[in-house]
Amino acid sequence: MAIRIEYPPELAARYRAAGWWTDELLGDWLERAARAAPDRTAVRQGTVSLGYAELRRRAHAFARGLARLGVAKGDVVAVQLPNLVEFVVAYLGISARGAVMQTVHMPYREAELETLLRHSGAVAIVCVARAKEYVAAALALELRKRLPRLAHVIAVGDAPAGAVAFDALADAALGEGAPAVAVAASDPFVLLYTSGTTAAPKGVPHPYQTYLSNFRLAARELGIAPHDVVLCAAPFTHLYGLSALSVALCAGATAVLLPAYTPQEFAELIVRERPSVVYAGPAHIASCLGSGLLDGKDCSSVRLVVLSGAAVPAELAQGLEARLGGGKVLQLWGMTELQAGAYGRPGDAPGDRIGSAGRAAPGNELRVVRDDGAPAAAGEVGELEMRGASLFAGYLDNPEATAAAFSADGWFRTGDLAAIDAAGNLHLAGRTKEVINRGGVKFNPLDVENLIVAHPAVEMCAIVPMPDPVLGERACCFVTLRTGARFGFDEMRQWLAAHGIGKVRWPERLEVIEAMPMTPTRKVIKGALVKELVRRMQDTQQQ
Repeated sequence: MAIRIEYPPELAARYRAAGWWTDELLGDWLERAARAAPDRTAVRQGTVSLGYAELRRRAHAFARGLARLGVAKGDVVAVQLPNLVEFVVAYLGISARGAVMQTVHMPYREAELETLLRHSGAVAIVCVARAKEYVAAALALELRKRLPRLAHVIAVGDAPAGAVAFDALADAALGEGAPAVAVAASDPFVLLYTSGTTAAPKGVPHPYQTYLSNFRLAARELGIAPHDVVLCAAPFTHLYGLSALSVALCAGATAVLLPAYTPQEFAELIVRERPSVVYAGPAHIASCLGSGLLDGKDCSSVRLVVLSGAAVPAELAQGLEARLGGGKVLQLWGMTELQAGAYGRPGDAPGDRIGSAGRAAPGNELRVVRDDGAPAAAGEVGELEMRGASLFAGYLDNPEATAAAFSADGWFRTGDLAAIDAAGNLHLAGRTKEVINRGGVKFNPLDVENLIVAHPAVEMCAIVPMPDPVLGERACCFVTLRTGARFGFDEMRQWLAAHGIGKVRWPERLEVIEAMPMTPTRKVIKGALVKELVRRMQDTQQQ
């Protein structure tokens, strides 16, 4: 199954003329860095460190290995790996072969894997032999019996019978250079999925020209250079993590790898590896600050922290910036369909960097529309829409979802609520689907969540709709607490009252839980909280 990505010729011509789209491929970035500074560290994972020339050699070897297996240009190769050196080698090697990399999150198991691999038509999967109790390679071999296109399982570690060992496949002794294959910037490059559990998965294919332009321009705007050391807390299987890795490769910088996020390890890497640029989500930082892991530590190497993936409370950003000794924190907003759509710049005023998601990324346009489709005024909240050089062309084999995603005049409907101020800064206000309808009074709980999480006792907060026979919905607040802290329903009400929140927007139930259900990218899974709430309500009724 070949993935086709088509843009209107006049659109492509305009983006190329403006310089947003170029003929660059991922391998061109690797080649440039390897020629300019062959011994500069490209990736470092613990005691393993690869220079750019060595990374190029391994990536080319892996591409040759894929060719020996019969992987052809345009074939999909799935990758389910933590942030390991092998992920970086596979990313570059799959591209060098002219194949398409499909990312699969580490927490996904049999049901999600079968759905995604069947939909993509992947011919191979690269996975770990084992990750704790998860025997990934053995599971992939079982799935191969039900997936006729899945021909190869490539395992990192001790490969079971029937799988190909990653190290053996990437045997650098078998010649030099990547296999000859003609690849164009308009060819498909990566295939990401917005979710993996639905009956109709939403696959997002991107060509080189959309994907690499976004990274190249972000590296320029953020001032990321060869001397930088980049640390990312998010998994590379997600757009945000892959973006951080790709920006580092574009700049010829060093990427420090964190295989699996824990607050302790993340904080230790900041101190030990001395990164200059850090990509993280608010939940990553909240865990570190809430546990005091950065208190009294030398974080002076960090000149820039990029936060994305969820709403960023101002207190969190300010608390982090106070620990950096001169470093700056900024926000980024993005989506799988459009990559980085907006972000702050290091030279922006502190209020704009911390208080907004910045301005549109180069080559992109943002607008906010009212419910009737009319343009919103500056500062007015409505649905955020986007168009531009980094936007995808449509979902893979899902024309219904594609049609619903675009307005009549070609703008992508993001599903985010937002306002754009007079200076062009983006202020997010939640998701359209997260609006709570309390007896016909609709409100988005984002600002209430931000206020509650600012309470000294609260570590994380999420407000979800609660079924109500009279009003239809009420609001329920889930919180996790800081170590040793107490926070009850009355304390929550007093806190909201003291900060001027109208009673109609107060949560009418409070649930304290030990841990929030999180996606692989550390976003709260509100759907899981709704299910947990329904279960608790049913248990109460039965008592």
